[in-house]
Amino acid sequence: MSAALGPLELVDGRCVVGDVRRSGGSWVEFREEGLYRHVPAAAEGELIPWHRVMLGLRVIIGRGYPSRGGNYSLRGLLGGLPGFKGRGVGHLDMTLRRPYEDWSVEFGRHRRSYRFTEVLLLDELLKQTVAAGEAHRLADAVWLGAVVARLKPLTAWSNGGIRNAVAEARRAGEPTGA
Repeated sequence: MSAALGPLELVDGRCVVGDVRRSGGSWVEFREEGLYRHVPAAAEGELIPWHRVMLGLRVIIGRGYPSRGGNYSLRGLLGGLPGFKGRGVGHLDMTLRRPYEDWSVEFGRHRRSYRFTEVLLLDELLKQTVAAGEAHRLADAVWLGAVVARLKPLTAWSNGGIRNAVAEARRAGEPTGA
């Protein structure tokens, strides 16, 4: 993956969400077997197998929950303004099965700001990939890199435009002959 998409980036061959370079920060790594949460205070992180993730993943920028189901809380919006860049956190929200529970994993924000469109595209990419039963592909740096390369320059704002762009990018990321 040559470019990042919002908080998603490739670091040393690993697909991660959050700033892995921030001292004392937390981040999420997409592994073939599941989501791995890196927590600075813990000696070992936590692995959530993909088969437990239901209904997709939701990307939230900022602490707390945004009003009207958006992707940015008020603090998340401020975190992208001059003087606030690189501060704060975001989180991935999901529902897990066996046992059924709502689960949220926090990640540290990068110093760079995230374009609204990138966050919306990433949110839709995670949702579609999990819904298709292909969550393990989020750990495939080649596939995810091809998808991100197609999505990064887009500026679609409508829900339909974002859905279609992600579906097309996911298909285009398939190996030849698939």
